[in-house]
Amino acid sequence: MKIDLNSDMAEGFGAYRMAEDETLLDIVSSANLACGFHAGDAVIMDRTVRMAQERGVAIGAHIGFPDLMGFGRRLMQIDPKEMEKHAIYQLGALEGICRAAGVRMAHASFHGALGNLIAVDQPMADAMARAVRAFDKTLFVSSAPGTAIAHAAEAEGLRVFTKFLADRAYDAKGLLVSRKLPGSMVKDANAVRERVARLLKDGTVVAITGEVLAMKVDSILIHSDTAGAVDLARTIRGAIEAAGGTIAPFPQTLG
Repeated sequence: MKIDLNSDMAEGFGAYRMAEDETLLDIVSSANLACGFHAGDAVIMDRTVRMAQERGVAIGAHIGFPDLMGFGRRLMQIDPKEMEKHAIYQLGALEGICRAAGVRMAHASFHGALGNLIAVDQPMADAMARAVRAFDKTLFVSSAPGTAIAHAAEAEGLRVFTKFLADRAYDAKGLLVSRKLPGSMVKDANAVRERVARLLKDGTVVAITGEVLAMKVDSILIHSDTAGAVDLARTIRGAIEAAGGTIAPFPQTLG
């Protein structure tokens, strides 16, 4: 069994660094890079792209709302057609950095409030899928299974790889629990290990309210800004290997 281990990265700004990206890149197999809207800048993107390239880590754009102050975690009232252009802008920014480094961008992912919105809002999900297809129809789209963006991407003829967020709680519908609610973040290493082991063994996840959810995924994600992210990433990698799995960038896991 091969499975991708994924993390969001390049989330600093200027002189400020958000997480231990360099260390995480030795553990994960794919990375979603902030493109300057919710975090990141040209220098940070370039540095992260080159570190990922050295390690054979797949690179994707982490598209978010234009909200540096709120780190892209605040819902913004933006028309889908307008946000479509903002998404293309971000894809272009990372593609330019990748091209200069001689590496190819593999996928698009969606950050924070935008990611939560397009899980349920079909018009915005359709706009994001159109943006990716218009920019590069060979890009994969990263999504939780069964969401509006997964359906939109498939309708646009894009390839989807599905992910499980190891450090986030899910509700009974398989959607992420709001960060404003207690228990939304799973920070305990043993709890993370048990969630990953269960997912790999029988393809299920326990919702925060106790329901058992079937979840077929191609990738497991750990947020780089979660407290103790490096140790949690090692825990997840250990759980995968203990289950007889192999960590590989998602294009390899999908054949």
